[in-house]
Amino acid sequence: MTKKTEPTNSSIETLLAARSFTRRVLFKGALAAGTMAAAGPYLVRDAFSSSGELSLLNWDDELPAPVIPNFEKKTGIKVKTTPFSQNEEQINKLQATDGEGFDLCAPTRDRAPQFKELGVLAPYDTSKLSLDNLLPSMLEASTSVWTWDGKLYHVPHCWGSEAIAWRTDLATLTYDKLSYGTLWSPEFKGKMQGRPHSLLLGIGLWWDKTGKLPSNRMLDAFKDEATMKKIYDPILAFAIENKAQVKQFWDSADNTKSGFMENGCVIGQTWDGPALSLKKQGKPVTYMAPQEGAIAWVDGWSLTKGAKNVAQAYEFLNYIHTPEASAAVADGSGYNPVVKGADKFLSEVAKKNFAEAYPGNALENLWSRPPEPSWYAELRTQYAEKFKAA
Repeated sequence: MTKKTEPTNSSIETLLAARSFTRRVLFKGALAAGTMAAAGPYLVRDAFSSSGELSLLNWDDELPAPVIPNFEKKTGIKVKTTPFSQNEEQINKLQATDGEGFDLCAPTRDRAPQFKELGVLAPYDTSKLSLDNLLPSMLEASTSVWTWDGKLYHVPHCWGSEAIAWRTDLATLTYDKLSYGTLWSPEFKGKMQGRPHSLLLGIGLWWDKTGKLPSNRMLDAFKDEATMKKIYDPILAFAIENKAQVKQFWDSADNTKSGFMENGCVIGQTWDGPALSLKKQGKPVTYMAPQEGAIAWVDGWSLTKGAKNVAQAYEFLNYIHTPEASAAVADGSGYNPVVKGADKFLSEVAKKNFAEAYPGNALENLWSRPPEPSWYAELRTQYAEKFKAA
């Protein structure tokens, strides 16, 4: 299937992204479910029979209203949320309690090796999950790297990307020329925002595409420590030399938004959600994949080994894996749904923003974060801290 030229008339734009994610990156098989009708509305077998509580360790912008209130109303289950804004923050909380205090946590797909080593998760009883509701590509995002000892430890929640956002009233940029290198253009000196480790990755993807530092689209950096250092040393040197380009380092969705609206940032390497949320509100901000490819990720849910409210956790997962709830997550957050038929419940504004974020061949060119071994995560943090402290 080709991408439609009139995005406002499309009813399956977000599913096209999942199709391309499957074809281009790590996920296998064709997405035959893209045009399937929505599975029927969510029905709680005994609406208030599962009363109790549920404790979530969740990304701070991935459970927008009315997702939790609707679940509480349908089930009678009271939800306690503990928001975080970075995977490292989540990992630290789970390490501190050995998984106690939370029923479900929300790891990103590429962190599977680290979570396996942590030993804070419990396997799912897949017979209690509505896995058939999920887009095949999104389900395989979890099963392909979160299955060990014959058990599944992760199911998808939403997917999104990291690419280029900018103030449309202060800059005019087009897809054919947009690059991670654009962030380092002289006109944006002192007006750019990003995460330290993400900016380093973006430089690497930029230099790989131009031939300045071939790295197999930065995948060579995941081979071993020596290879990673060989790639990242010159990248870090460039970033430090040009640090005056950076107005602020963001570490959450909220300060990404404030960077654009209050702190003088004109351009940034950001998640799609914060930028598209601002765009949906009518703010002069947009988001687009660059020529090197948007950096794609999948966030999901995992059951902690300290979970006390297991039945309630399964109720929540089966609710969140309905078309209506998955669409509500996407519409409110700016990210993308993982459930068959969710596109039918998305607003036209969300569909239009999605299509404008991934023009041309952008969906064919997604760059998916591969699973990160612990040594890579540790080294990446060291490089990021050196950049930040310089």
